[in-house]
Amino acid sequence: MTQFLKSSGGVGLTDLLKDGSKHFSGVDEAVCKNIEACKKLSDITRTSIGPNGMNKIVVNHLGRQFVTSDAATIVREMEVVHPAAKLVALAAKTQEEEIGDNTNLVVVFAGVLLESAEGLLRQGLPQADIISGFTTAAKAVDKEMEKMEVQRVKDLTNVDEVTKALHSSIAAKQYGLEDFLAPLVAKACVQILPKDPANFSVDNVRVAKIPGMTVSESFLMKGFVLTRDSEGTIKHVKGAKVVVFGTEVDLSATETKGNVLIKNAEELMNYSKSEEESMGKIVKEIADTGVNVLVAQTTISEMAMHFLERNSIMVVKCPSKFELARLCKLTGATSLARFGAPLPEEMGAADAVSVDEIGGIKCCTFNRESQEQTRIATIVLRSSTSSSLEDLQRAVENGVNNFKQLTKDPRMVPGAGCTELRLAAFVKDLAEKTPGLEQYAIKKYAETLEIIPQTLAENAGQDTTSTVSDLYAAHAAGNVLHGVNIEEPGTIDVQKKGIFDHMVAKREALSCAATVAVTVLRVDTIIMSKQAGGPAQ
Repeated sequence: MTQFLKSSGGVGLTDLLKDGSKHFSGVDEAVCKNIEACKKLSDITRTSIGPNGMNKIVVNHLGRQFVTSDAATIVREMEVVHPAAKLVALAAKTQEEEIGDNTNLVVVFAGVLLESAEGLLRQGLPQADIISGFTTAAKAVDKEMEKMEVQRVKDLTNVDEVTKALHSSIAAKQYGLEDFLAPLVAKACVQILPKDPANFSVDNVRVAKIPGMTVSESFLMKGFVLTRDSEGTIKHVKGAKVVVFGTEVDLSATETKGNVLIKNAEELMNYSKSEEESMGKIVKEIADTGVNVLVAQTTISEMAMHFLERNSIMVVKCPSKFELARLCKLTGATSLARFGAPLPEEMGAADAVSVDEIGGIKCCTFNRESQEQTRIATIVLRSSTSSSLEDLQRAVENGVNNFKQLTKDPRMVPGAGCTELRLAAFVKDLAEKTPGLEQYAIKKYAETLEIIPQTLAENAGQDTTSTVSDLYAAHAAGNVLHGVNIEEPGTIDVQKKGIFDHMVAKREALSCAATVAVTVLRVDTIIMSKQAGGPAQ
């Protein structure tokens, strides 16, 4: 036994794992490869930053094509599989879910920060010092941003104030259309704002996409738009009393099977007549409650349709349970699990329910124009192509998400790269005061912050070096609210132009990016098991 132990070699990591497993360790194999993957992801989305950002065409595994500059969509549909790059993608997903904006800032800042770390690693700086420097800088930036407030939305019910706050967010996605879309989104948000702004729900602003015409034909409606026709011949009802059924509109059938023996024609007539009488009785009871609009989620039998038409009840089918829930919220109706006459408290109301043709598509609208505040608002978007409609919808959703953040924290910071450059100058001063090797990592963090104004200038076709130099010169001269002018070379006063970013969105994005960069730097070994067998992809 002793002889065997002496003669055998040491046990390597490959001996611990199944055949086909892979492992990488060390700075060159693991850390630098992780950084390279994150840099590649960052490079893809970097050119999409700002109003002049470029679009990307992404075709997902189902063959669906996306033409967009929205980083959240690009990263999601790319289906990143590299373990380290996937961490950055997950950070972007978290930013999208929690804040709803600035996802591109997370991806780009994390990628460039890791690229800066790679240079320090090549120079021999220990990983621990780089991580410590980045963490120190991130905490300092988080505190410093609190002092950079330049604007505050004082009244969330003031459409003009809200429009100014949403202007930059929408311009970043749809440059040139922000003057039209921002007031539209602001009005929609203000209309559905509850008494307690903290209870504002982004799901209550709906978007209906109808191809055709131009964006300037888009409009806002107090109510709900269903992009389908009604089921019967009744197309318009004023002063609607609405009943909603989450079950099929038909007589209930027994679960057991049975045989009916019919001996003559008279018995056959009587058999179907009893069914008709039962259906007629139920529909008459519904009509007697004053209901003149019936909404059903599932099937509506021909016999039920016949009696509903005879009682002048408009019938609308809404297959989506999510849309049905929002329709109930708008009208105040309760979705019933039984087919029968509703109680007074189970019925809803609408000013009018009508079928209108918009761009060749028949749409059923539930209108609540008489109410100053409504629970659901719908923005009907018009454009020539489906891809542009989807991009417009993303811009609208970004605006609504920003309004949601305003209900929590109304503070705004300068936009157009101004905040990042001021933070870069602050972090450089911090590096000068910091002893030890950490100062090199803090300096690199400051240089990384300059990537945002550089990218804004680059995407606008300007010289990045001269633009950043002009900005530093303007800030040194006391013009600390100057940012990148994307329309012509030079700087611009963001206060006068009304270019503001939401403080929480930017702070969370920078914090999230720094956290994921530090997480990637802490990894020194990657172990990948062999993929489980399955059908060929």
